[in-house]
Amino acid sequence: MRRIPNFVLLRAFEAAARLESFTLAASELHLTQSAISHQVKELEQYFGRPLFHRRNRRVETTSEGRRLHESLGRVFDVIEAACAEVTLAPQAQVLAVHCAPSFAAKWLGPRLPEFMQAYPNVTIRLSSDAEPADLARAREVDVAVSYGFAHERPGVVTRALGEERIIPMCSPQLLRESVPPAEQIGSLTLIESQLSRVTWPGWFALNGLEMPRGPRPSFDRAALAISAAVDGMGVALETTRLAERELARGDLVELGAGVFAPLARETHFLAYRVNERNVEKVKCFCDWLLAKAGLEATSEANPTPASPKAN
Repeated sequence: MRRIPNFVLLRAFEAAARLESFTLAASELHLTQSAISHQVKELEQYFGRPLFHRRNRRVETTSEGRRLHESLGRVFDVIEAACAEVTLAPQAQVLAVHCAPSFAAKWLGPRLPEFMQAYPNVTIRLSSDAEPADLARAREVDVAVSYGFAHERPGVVTRALGEERIIPMCSPQLLRESVPPAEQIGSLTLIESQLSRVTWPGWFALNGLEMPRGPRPSFDRAALAISAAVDGMGVALETTRLAERELARGDLVELGAGVFAPLARETHFLAYRVNERNVEKVKCFCDWLLAKAGLEATSEANPTPASPKAN
């Protein structure tokens, strides 16, 4: 048995904390103000500490109450979403996609409306984390898109989503037309992407240039490094796939296009279980994603995992 208070007490507390009022919570839950007050007191007795500061016309959570409310809010959101899924039409399907954060925000997210229009009976439940999902263990995930590498497991197909150009990119305001690119990049601030396997030292070595000294601001997400470059902080070494909108709008430009050595890597990887390849929701999403990436759908007759290349 789980060691948690009565759900009714938690529900009363969550409503009162969210609305900052016992009266409004009572109205929402179709109870009396006195009932909400008694339920909150019972919960405070359970924890042995106050959860609210009582004001004249409103209530305010204590530090302990605030922490509880923040966690309960996320839990209640998950419960609400789960209940909503039960009420979907009989033919509806829920597809759980686990995705690298920057890929989700910068590439997949802008394309999802197109998928939803093409497949209205498939509801996407998207989660993100820098750590790749292990489909051999994470049974709640149907499809995963990872950055850098993917877990190789028996019964799991891993497919690279094509090579991506990795370029130095910066705001056009930082460029000086009369200065050679090699000289410019040596004088600009270099922005680090912590999780990238393509590093500035490797890039400078590839181009036969001396690595400049100086502080390098560092970000643990490619999306953050790209945003910093847009804001004029310096030069980011990132994939054009994630910066496609910024490059198309002119917010970013490639520094030294046609001058520096070209660099491409297999950076993002799609993973799904072999025995679920022909499940309708998995098949339509994987085929759609591969098509968007300019690749052909994986043949069910040859589901051989592809080994990620080192970055």
